[in-house]
Amino acid sequence: MKNKILPAIAFVVLIVAAISIVHTQPEHQTHEPPVAPPRTDFRDRVAAVGLIEASTENISLGSHLSGVVERVFVVAGQDVEQGAPLIKLDTRALEASLAERKSDLASRDAAVKTAEARARKANASLDEVKRTLHFAESVADPRSISAEEVTRRRSAVEVAEAEVQSAEAEIVASKAAVDAARSAIAAVQTDLDRSVVNAPVAGRILQVRIRVGEYAAAGPSPQPWLVMGCVTPLHVRVDVDEHEAWRVSPSASAVAQVRGNAELTTPLKFVRFEPYVVPKESLTGASTERVDTRVMQAIYRVERHDLPLFVGQQMDVFIEASPISLASK
Repeated sequence: MKNKILPAIAFVVLIVAAISIVHTQPEHQTHEPPVAPPRTDFRDRVAAVGLIEASTENISLGSHLSGVVERVFVVAGQDVEQGAPLIKLDTRALEASLAERKSDLASRDAAVKTAEARARKANASLDEVKRTLHFAESVADPRSISAEEVTRRRSAVEVAEAEVQSAEAEIVASKAAVDAARSAIAAVQTDLDRSVVNAPVAGRILQVRIRVGEYAAAGPSPQPWLVMGCVTPLHVRVDVDEHEAWRVSPSASAVAQVRGNAELTTPLKFVRFEPYVVPKESLTGASTERVDTRVMQAIYRVERHDLPLFVGQQMDVFIEASPISLASK
């Protein structure tokens, strides 16, 4: 009897253990990805990452002069015409300098008039002494006037001529001083004009990082305080890995997909290649991404204008390419 019970108990334990093992195994379920992966109809293609930018490229504006911002005329997203004022610096010191230069110009203008009056007086004196000399030299009887008097009158003519030359030189110097004063005014006026930063092109304000009362330094800035560019149309700067750059042709078809929604696609129109291969800077964050590589940058124009695209946004780009087996022949 014992020989029958023990195998039965072992069999039951085995069944229970098998059932327990089956129930404790994790269930493997398939899930759809929350975001559809990028895809393309190109059989042979080069995949790359593109960065949306303005068709004029993103223009980081700077100031000709350093100073405190007095007014900011624009906000991010605003469309502006070429030459429109964007910011204005505090110009009180320049305006005071301009008033000083104008006063100096008035003084120099008066000096010119004084020099011209002196020249007229010197010319009148010269005419007078010339007449007296002519009268002395034209006397028929030389005994009527002494030789000493004639010599004195000749010396007076020479002195008057020197006075005329001096007055004319003073006029020239005074007019030169006036020109210098006007140039100084023009220089200050130029600085006043340069204190207003104007839009170099017609486009859209992409970023404003400066406020009234902040200091704007002339020259390059590590972080641009105002960025603008023409966004009609938009361009895509595509980073093509240097190992696949030889497969990309200007005549090849290309499409771009919005990251996060592969259904939003747009055809691309080739614009140009950047002839200089640069280190890769636009990173996607993928674990398989190579960062220690160089890329050839190609510029494409976005053909669709109804997509919700923003400058600085990344896109997945696919460029049709010849098969490697054919391209290598």
